[in-house]
Amino acid sequence: MSTYVIGDLQGCFDELQTLLVAIDYQPQTDHLWFVGDLINRGPKSLECLRFVKQLCEQGKAQTVLGNHDFHLLAVYAGLERFLSESDTINPILQAPDVDDLIDWLRKQPLMIQHPREKAVLVHAGIPPQWTINQALHYAEEARQPLLSEDWQTFVREHLFGSDDKSWQPMMNGWPRIRYIINAFARMRYCDKFGTLDFKQKDNPSRAEKIQGFKPWFKFKKRQNLGTEIFFGHWSTLGMLDDYDVHATDTGCLWGGHLTAYHLEGKRRICIKCTQKQAPKN
Repeated sequence: MSTYVIGDLQGCFDELQTLLVAIDYQPQTDHLWFVGDLINRGPKSLECLRFVKQLCEQGKAQTVLGNHDFHLLAVYAGLERFLSESDTINPILQAPDVDDLIDWLRKQPLMIQHPREKAVLVHAGIPPQWTINQALHYAEEARQPLLSEDWQTFVREHLFGSDDKSWQPMMNGWPRIRYIINAFARMRYCDKFGTLDFKQKDNPSRAEKIQGFKPWFKFKKRQNLGTEIFFGHWSTLGMLDDYDVHATDTGCLWGGHLTAYHLEGKRRICIKCTQKQAPKN
């Protein structure tokens, strides 16, 4: 069995089908890991969501939640004010199976551990002060409100706030849950204590230098060293393989590439994409 990690789709369904041909995808034996952000900004978000949902329900794939997936959950839960002109989620919201799609999406994890390889999957990253075991525990903790029957109230009233950028192990309540979700779904830069900076989104070679802040994976004493971490979210990083971290968002939506990383073979397969938008987040 081969495992392929697929970068951010963001509604690029046709490119996904081309990529599956390029990797000679064998649905009976291969397993797909989707890095989240299945939807939004691209032209076929509904098709992407339905396709990945079907694969996951058949046991042929797994996905984690990304920030755009959380955005869809928020709008569905009643936060329509978050809609922007660049969103392409209306076909999902108007689809006859929208309730089933959303019910499935909200139950997806924040982190996945490979059953055989020393590898994990997240959307944005893992704070440098967390071990892999701690991250797995926190990921399971933070998804519990989304698994509850009252999940929409959680999304409307507690998912977003301004007190969620710094981590303390003893913090509790909704600030704790928000920090964990933000770390897994939104993080790029942080300091060694895990304080998050959401303003910087560019490649480290071009980003403004802020004292003490680095890409989350650049801390030499990172507590999660030694396990391969696959993530997406950060298209301006490009095709980055840095020791044990692998960035898989190669900017398909922006006219870059859609990437599949063959986990067992330690190699990338990429196809050129035709979408041409300016990177935003």
